[in-house]
Amino acid sequence: MATGRTHRPATRSRGIPEATVARLPLYLRALTALSERSVPTVSSEELAAAAGVNSAKLRKDFSYLGSYGTRGVGYDVEYLVYQISRELGLTQDWPVVIVGIGNLGAALANYGGFASRGFRVAALIDADPAMAGKPVAGIPVQHTDDLEKIIQDNGVSIGVIATPAGAAQPVCDRLVAAGVTSILNFAPTVLSVPDGVDVRKVDLSIELQILAFHEQRKAGEEAAAEAAVPTTTSDAVPATTKDVGAPANAPAAPAAKGARAAARRAGSADQGPDGDVPAVMPA
Repeated sequence: MATGRTHRPATRSRGIPEATVARLPLYLRALTALSERSVPTVSSEELAAAAGVNSAKLRKDFSYLGSYGTRGVGYDVEYLVYQISRELGLTQDWPVVIVGIGNLGAALANYGGFASRGFRVAALIDADPAMAGKPVAGIPVQHTDDLEKIIQDNGVSIGVIATPAGAAQPVCDRLVAAGVTSILNFAPTVLSVPDGVDVRKVDLSIELQILAFHEQRKAGEEAAAEAAVPTTTSDAVPATTKDVGAPANAPAAPAAKGARAAARRAGSADQGPDGDVPAVMPA
């Protein structure tokens, strides 16, 4: 089976925009769920809703793949799964090393979704000598002293960094020097890499902070909406401003309404000591 060191995805050579590439995994996840339910075809509207995008954007994205669907029928689910998997490079084996086998690294090693999506965890690497030889997810942990040899022996081009922040850049430098050209970084730091090396950063704390921002904004909007609701007050006009002889519950005469409006527009200079409109209107 081909490995990641000898084959690269075709997306760049085909000129597929990065924004489209970022959405392809979303489409693939939705399509895989449909395939597992034996759904043969899907409309652009249904697939867009499942992937969380609008249907016009989905059709534009699929046009880069040369897939336009069939009017009145939709898209063939199985063919799209194959087509997107091929574009993402998932029809081949991608050996991956995970460096840093703490709580997060161990959780990643135990994640069962790698193998089903074309990724094989080739090695687990940690700097702690006490971890050497300890099995995690059925794979013995190896020491960082052997990092370069492990990468060469397994033909690894994708590395996952799950170390503390201070160790991430030295580990990154060693991975790149050994031939790794794609890095998934879970460490809370920004990595510096040369041209030709791709880095994807996953920072859970930043994602939580963004969610906190949205929660705070929603709370502020709710408070502002509640403050904008008018309180129930009587809009009754004093008896002196009503037409003589009019029923007690009759609407105020037009002249009285106009006088009240003029008083409101007059501002604070014409207000009473408590800020209320004077009871006696000027003639």
